[in-house]
Amino acid sequence: MNIFKLCQTCSGTVLRRCIQTSSTRHVELTSVRYPDVKRGNYGSVRDSDLATFERLLPGRVLTDSLDGYNTDWLKTCRGASQVVLRPKSTEEVSAILKYCNEKKLAVVPQGGNTGLVGGSVSVFDEIVISTQLMNNIISLDEISGTLVCQAGCVLASLEDYLSNHKLTIPVDLGAKGSCHIGGNVATNAGGVRLLRYGSLHGNVLGLEAVLANGEVVDCLSTLRKDNTGYDLKQLFIGSEGTLGIITAVSLNCPQKPEAVSVAFLGISSILVNFSTKDLHTFSDRTLIKTYFCLKNIWSMRERIAEGLMHDGYCYKYDVSLPLQSFYGLVEAMRERMGTMVTRVIGYGHVGDGNLHLNLTSPEYSTEVMDKIEPFLYDWVANHKGSISAEHGLGFKKKNFIYHSKSKSAVRLMKDIKHTFDPNMILNPYKVLPDF
Repeated sequence: MNIFKLCQTCSGTVLRRCIQTSSTRHVELTSVRYPDVKRGNYGSVRDSDLATFERLLPGRVLTDSLDGYNTDWLKTCRGASQVVLRPKSTEEVSAILKYCNEKKLAVVPQGGNTGLVGGSVSVFDEIVISTQLMNNIISLDEISGTLVCQAGCVLASLEDYLSNHKLTIPVDLGAKGSCHIGGNVATNAGGVRLLRYGSLHGNVLGLEAVLANGEVVDCLSTLRKDNTGYDLKQLFIGSEGTLGIITAVSLNCPQKPEAVSVAFLGISSILVNFSTKDLHTFSDRTLIKTYFCLKNIWSMRERIAEGLMHDGYCYKYDVSLPLQSFYGLVEAMRERMGTMVTRVIGYGHVGDGNLHLNLTSPEYSTEVMDKIEPFLYDWVANHKGSISAEHGLGFKKKNFIYHSKSKSAVRLMKDIKHTFDPNMILNPYKVLPDF
């Protein structure tokens, strides 16, 4: 169950989304809903393994009440993990992975579990490694605007901290009250500030990650310029935990804007919500000037995803399209689906061509899914788009990767995966296709 609550912070009242560790709605096991997916040749957790984990993480091994760790936020994927490990340090993550690699125990890294493509929960019984307790800010250089922190820091908490120093975080998204910065980096999260500050590929100055064999890769640079050899950190950004577990990040944090203006405009039948520094070129506009009105207007945008879940089941897609084709996909899907679904809506980030397409029905339907896929991905590919703009591929989209990437590119990705993770224990069944 998801709860939104108001939290008083140094910069005012913000909306925080909290995820309880239990679900009031039954979610079918992923392994049942997708029977063609077969469990890999991995070991199973034994009592001796639990004893080792307890020795490595005293009091931080969970084996009961794991629904919240096994179920994704959309309530569309559910795994059957029997154990959750909660390390506090890079050294502990290293020890865990070294042991799991030797025993060939599959693992799934998990931050705030706010992902929308099934990438942060187990498919079968993979061990969940949660970064919840890795939430320390390591350093802040106010002159250069460089923040170094552990991967489990909640995005909104970092924003609050930086606000005290007249700085801001270069990424912002609806799940900021519960998502972790490590998960943001691992999925290359986009959000509403991408057009202004750029992607995390440019704003992450350095990171620290642990490979499957327990080796720590220290690329935690704080330099804006570092042109020595391969830029290895880029491989981990957007890899969704399949190459290593990110344990710390170094971020470029720009100066906090002195003022923000927000407009809520009605254009024909489409509502557009955006922020800009200069709105004087617009006529017949409504400017929202007060702090709380500004927050409320953004809250409406950020809670669309939650609102859609009240219809029952939400088929959620995140694509990039050329602007001339931006809304055409919504119209095409409405025509194709007709009365098979409750609604078809599209919203997102017009400035960077990112469309969030959502279709809802009272409950999950194989018939509806077969009508949507692969038609939707074919449409996007035919219009020179990408099947994943910012959410990643995770479990749900992995076999459609060829709609956006060439065979040679995917083959190279698989080679990289085998080099970094020969036993394939890191977040299996995600990102890379089965064929």
